[in-house]
Amino acid sequence: MATFEDELLQDAEDDARTVEYIKNYLPQELKERFSEEELYYFLDALVEYYTESGILETEPDAEGFIDIDVEAIAQHLAKQAKKDKMGEFSPEDLRWIVEGEMEYGENLEEE
Repeated sequence: MATFEDELLQDAEDDARTVEYIKNYLPQELKERFSEEELYYFLDALVEYYTESGILETEPDAEGFIDIDVEAIAQHLAKQAKKDKMGEFSPEDLRWIVEGEMEYGENLEEE
């Protein structure tokens, strides 16, 4: 049975792998625009969004898919970053982070 500390360590390792994947997913011009700290912030904000929006409880369609509005999520992240005084980010740039995180999750499911 895993201890709480083991679970925290596992979560931290998974976050590090996710952030690394997102960094590699970003187009070259955006790689320089986002610091590692900002990528961790947006990863946390994404998890918070998924939890609070109820999207995780959404029933998949007949093909097993859940309709996710990437644009709406990117806009939410831009507003949240401004509110949290992380800076001003364009939803167009943040879309790459959302898509990178989703791509990482899909790759994990395929393994």
